[in-house]
Amino acid sequence: MCVRAFRGTTLVRIRRAKACGAKIVVLKDMRGRSAYELKRDTARRGLPALVRASIIVVLCLGFVFAGGFLVFATHVGRLETPADPGSADAIIVLTGGVARLDAAVQLLQEGRGKRLLISGVNPVARPLDIQRATGADGDLFTCCVDIDRDALDTIGNAAESAKWLEQNAFRSAIVVTNNYHMPRSLLEMGHALRNARLTPYPVVTNRLDGGQWLGSRSALRVLFTEYTKYLAALARTTVLPPRAGNPASVVVEAGATPDSVER
Repeated sequence: MCVRAFRGTTLVRIRRAKACGAKIVVLKDMRGRSAYELKRDTARRGLPALVRASIIVVLCLGFVFAGGFLVFATHVGRLETPADPGSADAIIVLTGGVARLDAAVQLLQEGRGKRLLISGVNPVARPLDIQRATGADGDLFTCCVDIDRDALDTIGNAAESAKWLEQNAFRSAIVVTNNYHMPRSLLEMGHALRNARLTPYPVVTNRLDGGQWLGSRSALRVLFTEYTKYLAALARTTVLPPRAGNPASVVVEAGATPDSVER
């Protein structure tokens, strides 16, 4: 068996030497690399460019996703219920919690809007049950509260709210929902509505400011779920054309951010 030693060897020369049955002893190549380093560098160069590019893209998207979630969670955590939301033609509350209904009814009682739309009500819920749950005055509830039972999700809330505003010739509305739900609600309504002004009224049931959401597993789960839904809504509203007319404008308060209606 012959022994061959190469300096400045290449992988081609090593393979040729192996083919003749020689024992290969690689000292150093011209760059001072050992056989192990040479094979490692060769393996790296052999990684397809498409694979390397895909890995880089995935890593970049991961950083963007994580950074976006941090911005989203921080924004939601800073949302506060405005002390004075001003007045509007109407008030719209998206169902999902008693605190939302209580806040909306309180705004109606204060005269912040002419009428109140409760969007996304369970079909089996009676108006009397809702009125009793909120403690609202019976006469006020009968004259000034409309109930939407058709909306099944936030997209439906926006669509039914748009119909209701147009039917009543309202040009402005106070939107009431939880703080974590507010960004997606405004996004969907801004896409469905035209020639309208929206004032957000976020309801805060759990404090999330100061990074408190980082220490709560349930808060993290809610924020992460809502963030992914927001991204999906953002993609959908970007692809689908909006309705004709001027887009709805959103008023950001300090510290915050026909058969379908039953009368």
